[in-house]
Amino acid sequence: MNPKQIEALSAMLAKGQDNALLRFGLGQALLGNEQAADAVPHLQAAVAHDPNYSAAWKLLGKALAASGDAQAAMDAYQRGITVAEAKGDLQAVKEMQVFLKRLQRELPPAPQAGR
Repeated sequence: MNPKQIEALSAMLAKGQDNALLRFGLGQALLGNEQAADAVPHLQAAVAHDPNYSAAWKLLGKALAASGDAQAAMDAYQRGITVAEAKGDLQAVKEMQVFLKRLQRELPPAPQAGR
């Protein structure tokens, strides 16, 4: 997405239009413009508007991971998987499971207790 699309969506938000689809679109545009940290609050707002929006959970996880917050990204993917399973959105479930596993492999192992 280009900056004009971000500007147009931001203008809609500034005029008081605020819903899950607008926030998703703005988050997607920002993420596509390599502004992951700026995308996160919009995607968080999208899932706040509609907690059953599995595509928004998936994109939120991606934005959080790109912003360097692996734990929050994993939490978003886990929540998104639950939502997508409940809706029968099997493709979204598969995609988020792959992204989740990648993040889990990248994390350092947890320290062992008592050692």
